[in-house]
Amino acid sequence: MLTNMTTSFIARLRANDEAAWFELWETFGPVIRVQLTRWGKGRIGVETARDLSQETLAALSNSIDRYDPARGARFSTWLLAIAKHVLGDEIDRRMALKRGAGKANAQFDETWMKADASMGVDEEYEASVFRAKVEAALRKVETESDFMDFSIYRMRVLDGQSGKDVAEAVGVSEPTVSRRLAKVRETLRRRLMEVIAVYSFTDDELDEASRNGLTLSPNQDSMGSGDAGPADKATDSAFDEAIADIYHRQLELRAVDEQSLL
Repeated sequence: MLTNMTTSFIARLRANDEAAWFELWETFGPVIRVQLTRWGKGRIGVETARDLSQETLAALSNSIDRYDPARGARFSTWLLAIAKHVLGDEIDRRMALKRGAGKANAQFDETWMKADASMGVDEEYEASVFRAKVEAALRKVETESDFMDFSIYRMRVLDGQSGKDVAEAVGVSEPTVSRRLAKVRETLRRRLMEVIAVYSFTDDELDEASRNGLTLSPNQDSMGSGDAGPADKATDSAFDEAIADIYHRQLELRAVDEQSLL
């Protein structure tokens, strides 16, 4: 069933909370635009893909009243089905106009609520939705973290620099780099749990982090003191590597999206 965080966010959408809409658009807009362009196969242009992605997000909010969590649809499936509906409706409308006839908008049925492989959900799409969630969590952490702390995290994890090089670049000791790195890492874990809870409809989606190498509740000092044992250090290292990989893959998707917009 939907988490309280999910239903609260949907309630904000339905109340036309501009901040909630911007958050949804910023997080999943690029994923939808790239997906719509792939499906369009040259039949729609970039501007149309942009407009349709906005329509997809509007339809997403308007359909929440009919969502039945017992039928097994994931958040990603919900997003995908609505995007397909919006794109198919646009292509049908254009074909009708070519024939000299108008066409009313198609009725949006409820087959999207089922966990159905025929929806055409592929691994890359699912991965891009999850990466968008991770990116959203990173944005939140960057906003709320001390500038120096996040700069160290960016250089050490996202840019892949060594602890020694980072220490020399910012003028602190390597132990200080480790402590500040741990502080940001723990904040990121908390924000990841929150973001994933908001944008997840099923238990399977809630478990995506662990399947992608992101252990969100390791057995260590919750304040990130740097005193973790060998096992926890290995977990932290794996977490950082997974974050870096997800971050760079999301940058690639955004580059494709931005290039198309140009």
